[in-house]
Amino acid sequence: MIRAVRHLPLILLLPLVLTGCGTEKAASGASEPSGPAGSSKPSGSSRRAPDRSQLEARARYMQSAMEHIYVTGVDGYNLAKQSVGVSGGDGFSSAYVSKSGGRIQLEVDRGTLTEANCAERSVYPAEGGPVKCERDGTFWYRTSGDAHEYARAEDGHVVRIGADGAVDRDTLRRAAKAARHADDRELDEILPQQVPTAPVERGDLPPVGDGAPNNDVGVGG
Repeated sequence: MIRAVRHLPLILLLPLVLTGCGTEKAASGASEPSGPAGSSKPSGSSRRAPDRSQLEARARYMQSAMEHIYVTGVDGYNLAKQSVGVSGGDGFSSAYVSKSGGRIQLEVDRGTLTEANCAERSVYPAEGGPVKCERDGTFWYRTSGDAHEYARAEDGHVVRIGADGAVDRDTLRRAAKAARHADDRELDEILPQQVPTAPVERGDLPPVGDGAPNNDVGVGG
């Protein structure tokens, strides 16, 4: 049998060689990266986002108004999901961090920002101290000690991007210019995944009376 295969005409062996080469090429292409390296866009962008009513319910649970939920993007910085939360009454805040330890704070809250009141609010992460304001395009560049931030007013709320001296002004400016409302897929990534449908009932409260806890010790108590 082996001798017979060796004597097959070359024209019959050629399709086998071509088929093997094509298979190897397809396998090597499967390992190529699916997106640009170093992208700071939240993961899971190919997943279908839930409908808008679900996103709104999750935002209400977090106590942030939908119009206050922003995202930004700058090379080398990624959203720290554990930092996402409410700011003020129904605002929003989050942080973007780098591997080198840099931290950019994004905060959106109700209010106004004008030349008259620009210096009234402290600059993250500084605690108190005089604030200097400088106009930079559509933004105010605010500084206080080692802290600095870019801020702008939009439709009744103020968007602020701040950091300490570990983040240079150019990086902060790029993060500020990239700040925008989160789309539905981004909302799905950053909003709480689990939303209780009813308040948790405590088993140690009696069904009648003033609601004082029942301190009786039962089996295994």
